Amino acid sequence: MSEKNIQITLKVWRQKDASETGQFETYKMDEVSTSSSFLEMLDLLNEQLIAEDKDPVAFDHDCREGICGMCSLVINGIPHGKNALQTTCQLHMRSFSNGDTITIEPYRSKPFPVMRDLVVDRTPLDTIMQAGGFVDQRVGAAQDANALPISKEIADKAMDAAACIGCGACVAVCPNASAMLFTSAKVSQLNMLPQGKPEKDRRSLSMVNAMDGAGFGNCTNIGECEAACPKGISLDFIAKMNRDYAVASAKKFFGAIG
Repeated sequence: MSEKNIQITLKVWRQKDASETGQFETYKMDEVSTSSSFLEMLDLLNEQLIAEDKDPVAFDHDCREGICGMCSLVINGIPHGKNALQTTCQLHMRSFSNGDTITIEPYRSKPFPVMRDLVVDRTPLDTIMQAGGFVDQRVGAAQDANALPISKEIADKAMDAAACIGCGACVAVCPNASAMLFTSAKVSQLNMLPQGKPEKDRRSLSMVNAMDGAGFGNCTNIGECEAACPKGISLDFIAKMNRDYAVASAKKFFGAIG
């Protein structure tokens, strides 16, 4: 695709911190290369603002390769923008046309308070991981893992769940601010593998309870989370987590779990 320059208008949410009331500010940008990424376009905007002795726009970013899950913008009302299976850092300006107006907002969810401008606090996702998103058993070295037979079907499903990068788009797009797609992926990636089964019940209870305690809403099967997920995490994992949680709750009720 040939490179060209376009003119765009940005409506960017500016907010000093969680205690302040935010508002949109409008910026005109000329000569934006369609070969640049969306985050590179924001870098250019910040260079302009700094040259004008104004505060640059704060936004999250890190690897810029669609791996780390740091980028978290809502672009024209959709987390990560309109392109399916793509993070904000993978979005390029060739997805927009000359003269477009682009609205950029932070995630809008109560569990994710705005820290500044487009940056939100996603610590509650870390809290869920700390509750059980790990294997606490001795599983040997890497070569030991290769000696443990695992069916391809199970290995593929576990890898599908492990694809979750924890960006939080599923929470931001859900009208209930539910984190069940994220939590179910993190629970399932370990519960399905033999290395994670010894702690399966405790993990299911702990991570779901941590999710509820962090203030996330319930899942009502709307499905927006699956549509917005840049890694294609399936709603099937929510159903699997619910089954694991129900089994673990029954075991706890009858005293099989301390």
